[in-house]
Amino acid sequence: MIRLWCKLLTLKEILNRRRADRRRGEGNPYAALADRRMGRDRRNGFRSLGFSLLCFGLAAPASAQIYSWTDGNGRLVLSDRPQPGSPARSYTVPRAENVRATRYVSSSRVNVYDDVILEHAKLNNVRPDLVRAVIQVESAFNPYARSPKGALGLMQLMPATARALGVANPFNAVENVRGGVVYLRRLLDRYGNNEQLALAAYNAGPGAVDKYGETVPPYRETQNYVSRIKQIAGPAAVSVPMTKIYKITEIVDGRESVTYTDKAPSAAR
Repeated sequence: MIRLWCKLLTLKEILNRRRADRRRGEGNPYAALADRRMGRDRRNGFRSLGFSLLCFGLAAPASAQIYSWTDGNGRLVLSDRPQPGSPARSYTVPRAENVRATRYVSSSRVNVYDDVILEHAKLNNVRPDLVRAVIQVESAFNPYARSPKGALGLMQLMPATARALGVANPFNAVENVRGGVVYLRRLLDRYGNNEQLALAAYNAGPGAVDKYGETVPPYRETQNYVSRIKQIAGPAAVSVPMTKIYKITEIVDGRESVTYTDKAPSAAR
């Protein structure tokens, strides 16, 4: 943009000089020669302007995967190629959804909030790993995170949602986690404990999920969001209902007969 502005100024200066030379050259036999030179300068100025516009047009944002690691000397390395033999996890760069970069969160920062996560996850019957993953993707465990859209705190509550959940201070970690987990529980209840749909609604809103027939909306951001959280949280434990088996012993024709059933005998009811 600066280069384009400079070229525009240069073109304006050329035109102004030409007008001045014309005024000075009236009656001057060399005026025609000056005009021809100025014409060449003007054409050159237009060529420079065209080239600048071409460069400006080519300077569009591009999608990229950025990898980072620390080398043997303790220096931070950024590259568009992953380090050989090292798996890389990536997260969205704020304000640049098409750009990906690794974002490390130290275990000490995570552990600071583990007690409050466990407390409210247990109170609302939500997997603690799911809550941790939501916080990781939403704010990287930064209690003062603020998104460009206005979401606040660890679990990135929108102001209206925070008020509805009774969260007076979204930057208070305890209040934010309490409200965020309650909201996540409501979404799980709404979608039959389907974590994918609940996460999609957490990101894009329940209206978007309902609009597409209670499926994950076809938004790249939402689909990536659900995928990242599921990858971090891991699969939910499959709960197999326990069937109670009763042993019934009867005497038939003077002999003991044992049978097993899942229906409680009348005496046990």
